[in-house]
Amino acid sequence: MSSLTVEAIGAQGDGIVRDGEHTLHVPKVLPGEVIEKKQPTGWNILTPSPQRVAPFCKHYAACGGCRLQHWQPEPYAAWKQQLVVDALAAQGLHVDVAPIIDAHGLGRRRVALHVRQKGTWSAGFMEQKSHDLCAIDHCPILVPALVDVTSMAAAFGPSLGACDVAVTATNTGLDVAIKAERKAVPRRMESIIAIAREHQLARLSVNGDVLVTLSAPAVTMGKSTVNVPVQSFLQATEKGEATLSDLVLGHLAGAKNVADLFCGLGPFALRIAEHRRVAAYDSDRPAIDALKFAVRNTQGLKPVHAEARNLFKAPLIAAELKEHDAIVFDPPRAGAEAQAREIAKSKIKRVVAVSCNASTFARDAAILAEGGYALKSVQPVDQFKYSAHVEIVALFQR
Repeated sequence: MSSLTVEAIGAQGDGIVRDGEHTLHVPKVLPGEVIEKKQPTGWNILTPSPQRVAPFCKHYAACGGCRLQHWQPEPYAAWKQQLVVDALAAQGLHVDVAPIIDAHGLGRRRVALHVRQKGTWSAGFMEQKSHDLCAIDHCPILVPALVDVTSMAAAFGPSLGACDVAVTATNTGLDVAIKAERKAVPRRMESIIAIAREHQLARLSVNGDVLVTLSAPAVTMGKSTVNVPVQSFLQATEKGEATLSDLVLGHLAGAKNVADLFCGLGPFALRIAEHRRVAAYDSDRPAIDALKFAVRNTQGLKPVHAEARNLFKAPLIAAELKEHDAIVFDPPRAGAEAQAREIAKSKIKRVVAVSCNASTFARDAAILAEGGYALKSVQPVDQFKYSAHVEIVALFQR
């Protein structure tokens, strides 16, 4: 194979390279770089881009966790902005997209690590385009509270075998949820609980069963304290949650009665309720219960109605939405096609869409546009730095 030139960075963060009729996706290269195949695997960079910088993580070459530490900040940010532009254009929507906001803050407060045996038990992420473990001793994009997370995760290997360890840094300590091939049977409990106590974990659960709770994991949302159910969703960074919330609240000025759809634990609902009535819906019943508890224990909130409801199978119909003067919806990566179709039938003047997937956001945006909504504002937010993920907050109006 002769030398090839990288044409662009694709939507997944890999370089796009044409080799005759074949399109190749090459990791950790940059536009304009000239590369050649290195046997048996990998690529040599013959002509590096002037936009290339040295990655700050010593594991970056092998680790598949980050894609773009090697790119200068300015072109990297422009590429992420363009991901949203391109997704909307693919749906026939040509609008101005604001420059991306950096919401990395102090780092990611949650991480999912793989624990595997490579001689000794190790923790890390999978290698780029591989199912082989890249063992790491430190991940520099995590919050300081997670500095020792890899050694802690690896310590569960001898008792639980190959497992995946999800860790969230909360106000009261680390919340650890493990999915393991082995069960936490009595003969293994002593060593498992010893690890929890050594690292002063707030809570430890294995395969959904809570084994240790030293302190109920809790986070702050607005002026509320929310107890976090096992394996509940949180925004990746505290700054990301705050940035998204500020953008959402900014679009709700003047609204008095808001529907918050796919509300989760209530990062938006609880902040909205500091100023206006809110009805919050989500299919995650433990999250709704946690939201209700937070509401009961927070003084000064406006009325909050919180209800468990599967909005994919049973979206709020237009007649149910009519009592509200604004809607916020923040679905999972699959988007909210069914709910968007019902919103499009409604007469609600203002809709704020939050998304973590540019493609499904654009699809839902096209549904709203077809229903008569104008897309007034699109703001990308980067809380998953060095990855291909981008958050979006958009305002639609009739």
